[in-house]
Amino acid sequence: MVVAVEKLITSDILKPARYLGNELLAVHKDWDTTAIRWVLTYPEVYEVGASNLGHIILYNILNAQPRQLCDRAYLPGKDLAAKLRETNTPLFAVESKRSLREFDILGFSLSYELGATNILEMLNLAGIPLTWRERQGSRKAEGQGNRESTDTQSYFPLIFAGGQTATSNPEPYADFFDFIALGDGEELLPEIGLVLEEGKQAGLSREQLLLDLAQIPGVYVPKFYDMAEDGSVHPLRPDVPKRILRRVATPIPAYSIGLVPYVETVHDRLTIEIRRGCTRGCRFCQPGMLTRPARDVEPDKVVEAIEQGMRATGYNEFSLLSLSCSDYLSLPAVGMEIKNRLKNENISLTLPSQRVDRFDENIANILGGTRQGGLTFAPEAGTQRMRDIVNKGLTNEELLRGVKTAWEQGWDKIKLYFMIGLPGETDADVVGIAETVSWLQRECRGKSRKPLNFNLTISNFTPKPHTPFQWHSVSTTEFKRKQNLLRQEFRRIKAVKVNFTDVRISAMEDFVGRGDRNLSKVIRLAWELGAGMDSWYENLDRAFSAWGSAIAQADLDWKYRQVENGEWNLFHIEAQKGEEAEENISLSTPHSLDIPLPWDHIDTGIDKKWLQEDLQRALEAAIVPDCSFEGCSHCGVCGTDFGHNVVIESPVIPKFAGEFVPNTTKAQRLRVWFGKQGNMALMSHLDLIRLFDRIVRRSGLPIAFTGGFHPMPRISLATALALGATSSGEIADFELTVPVEVDTFFRKLAREMPTDIPIYNVEQIDLKASAATQLLESAEYLITVAAPAETTPIQWQTWIDTIKAKEELWYEQTTKSGKSQLINLRDRLFELELVETHNSIAESMSSVIRYLGSYRQDGLLLRPEQILFMLETVAGVEFQLLHIHRNRLILGV
Repeated sequence: MVVAVEKLITSDILKPARYLGNELLAVHKDWDTTAIRWVLTYPEVYEVGASNLGHIILYNILNAQPRQLCDRAYLPGKDLAAKLRETNTPLFAVESKRSLREFDILGFSLSYELGATNILEMLNLAGIPLTWRERQGSRKAEGQGNRESTDTQSYFPLIFAGGQTATSNPEPYADFFDFIALGDGEELLPEIGLVLEEGKQAGLSREQLLLDLAQIPGVYVPKFYDMAEDGSVHPLRPDVPKRILRRVATPIPAYSIGLVPYVETVHDRLTIEIRRGCTRGCRFCQPGMLTRPARDVEPDKVVEAIEQGMRATGYNEFSLLSLSCSDYLSLPAVGMEIKNRLKNENISLTLPSQRVDRFDENIANILGGTRQGGLTFAPEAGTQRMRDIVNKGLTNEELLRGVKTAWEQGWDKIKLYFMIGLPGETDADVVGIAETVSWLQRECRGKSRKPLNFNLTISNFTPKPHTPFQWHSVSTTEFKRKQNLLRQEFRRIKAVKVNFTDVRISAMEDFVGRGDRNLSKVIRLAWELGAGMDSWYENLDRAFSAWGSAIAQADLDWKYRQVENGEWNLFHIEAQKGEEAEENISLSTPHSLDIPLPWDHIDTGIDKKWLQEDLQRALEAAIVPDCSFEGCSHCGVCGTDFGHNVVIESPVIPKFAGEFVPNTTKAQRLRVWFGKQGNMALMSHLDLIRLFDRIVRRSGLPIAFTGGFHPMPRISLATALALGATSSGEIADFELTVPVEVDTFFRKLAREMPTDIPIYNVEQIDLKASAATQLLESAEYLITVAAPAETTPIQWQTWIDTIKAKEELWYEQTTKSGKSQLINLRDRLFELELVETHNSIAESMSSVIRYLGSYRQDGLLLRPEQILFMLETVAGVEFQLLHIHRNRLILGV
């Protein structure tokens, strides 16, 4: 059953276009002819989920499977969530608009320790029980080839989770999921789909289906395992594996192309993965441990995917993604090749945080374009000693060389990431962060150059499972003391902005991330008490209060105090006076390293003994080399189950063909009349401008650019349209570098437009003619207005005639400066007529009124709501504006 979302997704909710779905490159498959129907449910708002690369890749892969369909769903905003609950409407998938309960399987991405509360919110909104125990009472799947014919109250889809957090330690979330997908999903999810299809055809029960799934390497079914008193997890039956293998897959860049949202997203660009896995061996880094071995993508496949992706999507920016992009040896060659191929299209490249020791002129040359983006490095620690303890593999000389190269290449602002609370850290190491920043500023000074600005993020070290530092923690009191120490130091340093991570949330992340199955009840209580969106700054106070109350109600506050007090800490430091660089560090309770951990049954490939040995090496500040480029570190990953490192030598770096030079030639100006109807009425004006930019790029039309440091395409919309209003008379001007036949332009533009933005007409106008926005004189509207039920058509006509007969109708408005002024609305009204009335209760006694009013850019305009004011003035009753439709914009000569 399709949910009637048109009554829910209206202009009164925040960013309604985020719920439209059916974006460019969305996949549409027939519901009735597919055997298994998936929903990838991302537990964050659309702007975050729709730009997540893993979400896009898996969506494309699942829809590429025969007889399988994949839709998407996202966490709704508070306003839509309230509407769903008020109207008893279930949460729906964005493509099909079907209730999530109608699907066979829902897959959640769990990439943040506190993100499970958002998952519970989505399940609750969908009307799905929160735990596998509550769902297992649902009826068996026999004879459910046609789900619609069954009682939907008696069947619930399978619920699973994947992602880094789910893979590292699924135990705190074990109560909520039927199974967990461990590791990479590109190969694992299609295998799961085949097993589900066979099980559905065979009429297997939910229990039998889960048992079959448990035989797939990488699938962990919590109900078949139990937790011992010591926190370790063991199978309850002999036909499931004792340890569950993490899956590893080879990246396929072609699947990264897809989903061009109507709204601006967090990462509003094409993203292509160039390398998966990292073998640098930073001892605090969970992704680096959980994604081994490192696998390079062939350079020609990366280049092909970027070129195809940019032309298919119309983006003006792309990003290359890896845990350590600088370790992809082909980065300069790939970047330069793409820069040369797309040099005439005003395209920019961005990269995530990079290895400062590998940043050189070759990488600097490929970054940005005419829009030089930000630059981010992560030294992590302020002293050489601490960087050695964490195995960062970065010297002071390399740090300075990288930062100085960036400064010499034109960057005036650089973002740096540091951590405090690392094992073995002293106050000298903490102060060393400020000293390092000050030193870098002194070394990067020059005539006629602004001082180098730094934007610092200083996070609190949070120990993660499957890392050498998983046996360590720091008290919140100590974190606060170190933050205050740094605040004092940075007061003396100019041109530095410092951001600190909230200590309370760091403690919660630690508590949940290293917890066991007892924490499932805490997560549920936290959600019931209002926790959600806990990674968003404005929700921190509410989140901390909810989590704290939940922990107390679950009688686990004693355990949380262990984290707050830093009691799960095997490090003991005896500082030697006068020897700040050499600390005597030893393990105070070595035997406790062998205590079972809640995640020991997850086989990531890394030997636990190796982690213990690497912890000891950390105490000695001993460096382990990167095994992608030097000798094997014997971590245990490489082999049959996980594969080996794949490092591809760099091809020759192409010769630089020159920067983008904006073509400002204006050879032709075309004026386009278009509409904005249906769902597109919910797209904002800024999003519409971005849409036109991408459409012109995809169509290959020779658009002219403005000059200056930030060239923009010469596309000018006459005026904005109110959110939620429809139109059949919008106007846009396009300036081209070479003449194009009007019919050709019309055809190319219309081909790329969404169906709800029809193109009505295209005319060539004189190059010296004024822009449409300067020529606006008036606008004609059709407005639908609701009045009290006892209203008659004669009364409507009387009110209209009364307004037309008046010479003055004064209205008080507030100017932009905040001053009040009286204006005569009657001077701005040219035509007014009653088009039709609807006297049924369902229509709320509404009438359609046409008016023609002033619409000048100097502020002399008549808005639809001001027509309501006139009606209320002459009628003495309240009216409601139901809909606005702009018929046409009228230009002066």
